[in-house]
Amino acid sequence: MVKLVFSWNIKGEEEPAYFEFIVQEFAPKIARMGIRLTEAWYTMWGSGPQIIMPGLAEDRITLNTAIESSEWLDLVEKLGTFVSDYKLRVLGEA
Repeated sequence: MVKLVFSWNIKGEEEPAYFEFIVQEFAPKIARMGIRLTEAWYTMWGSGPQIIMPGLAEDRITLNTAIESSEWLDLVEKLGTFVSDYKLRVLGEA
């Protein structure tokens, strides 16, 4: 298993549309690519990213196939309409 962590900040005016996008599109598509989101953290107070969302991929090949796909690029581009400071960190074998 390969662990990865997404993080970002929600653009204030986009919050309702953001949550709909995450539930209806982002999470299901990520799952179909072979990445299982394990939890989602919402920072309510303090510094750091507003959203932290860890996930797991079966192996490095699955992860690389996902993040190199045009579907991934489209999904991240659409996510960018709702968020700022997007980051993806690959932490390695879990």
